[in-house]
Amino acid sequence: MSFLSGWTAARAAAPAFCKQYAQAALNQVRGGLANPRCAGSLQGARWSTDFAVHYEWCLGASFGAAGTERDARTQFLRSCTGR
Repeated sequence: MSFLSGWTAARAAAPAFCKQYAQAALNQVRGGLANPRCAGSLQGARWSTDFAVHYEWCLGASFGAAGTERDARTQFLRSCTGR
């Protein structure tokens, strides 16, 4: 059982990475909220304005999952801003 526990922790993102991830997520959220074409569609945890929501999620996620989540926000913002 401790082997599985260690394996899970090894795959989770590090706190320093998650701090940067959460700050970047907030920057994306603020950018979306500032654009009227995007703001009305920003719902769910992905678009939370709470640093802790992004940080805590990241701590339990892999680097790959964090990248996928960041990319999903980026793609959505591109689609609603036309960039």
